[in-house]
Amino acid sequence: MAPDDAARSLHTRETRLKPMPKEFSRTRRVGEQIQRELAILIQQELDDPRIGMITVSAVDVAPDFSHAKVYITRLGNDEDRDGAVKALNQAAGHLRSCLAHRLFIRTVPQLRFRYDHSVSRGNRLSALIDAAVADDRKSHDQ
Repeated sequence: MAPDDAARSLHTRETRLKPMPKEFSRTRRVGEQIQRELAILIQQELDDPRIGMITVSAVDVAPDFSHAKVYITRLGNDEDRDGAVKALNQAAGHLRSCLAHRLFIRTVPQLRFRYDHSVSRGNRLSALIDAAVADDRKSHDQ
């Protein structure tokens, strides 16, 4: 391969590379709007006692808007949390239909509800840190 051919090949490869997407993409904006709307819809539209008081903590939308993972948190034991997720997944079609009337987008994603374990992990880590600090203070006081 001649030096000119190598330079031309490298130049061609570099021009084919796409720049990184913007930090605040359309999928992220749509996900945040879906999060706000779902928080309202779940309170107003669903009467299932298994759902209880939940918080929609995050929504991850696929780049093609085909589906969205909706992360929720709920106080209570594991059985209550699983029941809430199951009830929300059963009501996902109704919630999607309600979203279609409230959002101005061509494709409303299919909703998949998941329990967000990050809050419970954060509480556990906070308790461990507090216990370590208390033990450290106790050992320095003696």
